[in-house]
Amino acid sequence: MCSSSNAIVDESTEVDGLHDIASRITAGDSLHDVLERVLEFISWIAKFDSCFVYVLEGNELVLRASPNSHSEVLDRVRLPLGQGITGWVAQHQQPVAVDRNAFDDPRFQTFHQLPEDRFEAFLSVPILSRGKVVGVINVQQREPHVFSQREIRLIATAGFLVGAEIEMARLENANSQLSQQLNTRKTVERAKGILQRDLQLSEEKAYLTLQSQSRQRRKPMREVAEAIVLSDEIKRATE
Repeated sequence: MCSSSNAIVDESTEVDGLHDIASRITAGDSLHDVLERVLEFISWIAKFDSCFVYVLEGNELVLRASPNSHSEVLDRVRLPLGQGITGWVAQHQQPVAVDRNAFDDPRFQTFHQLPEDRFEAFLSVPILSRGKVVGVINVQQREPHVFSQREIRLIATAGFLVGAEIEMARLENANSQLSQQLNTRKTVERAKGILQRDLQLSEEKAYLTLQSQSRQRRKPMREVAEAIVLSDEIKRATE
């Protein structure tokens, strides 16, 4: 039996909500802002008791957004692809709707830090971009609830709109990490050269010195290398 609180919003509100999501993506809002808007839209579809948005990163689904008070688990809860209902949905790119006793489903994955583990109804919908899964949207109800095709379709549409943005953000993050790695390598090479010149060290010993200072000071090697480069620049400027 459906909960009486799940009054479906009218079609004009649904269209406005989807248009707002698309507008935010076009405006170049951050991924966090777009995901927040998706959560708001889903709450307009029906008064669901819980909603989670997972983003696929590598072979893991990472919990990135929730309107519930779960700040301590956001960005920390991770599910391998294929694990739990959420992982199954991502792997098979098909929605799953369980109207009651979701925790008894053999695919269900328990997280002791989430009270939603004991909620009755569970809907999981894949977020797709160009035929590839990039995330999953989950909604849950404390009481048994039969999810309508309209609810499933609207949530899937919201996921489709945000899917391209998630994929773009993931690519940008990968490029940013690659750029940081290259910059770190360049800085370490400069610092290594300074140590070789000033301390008459071999290339290997200069690198080991950087490693040793990094461990002793409990700082990343890049920070140690940047300090050496900055010190050398100051010394040259004063000379």
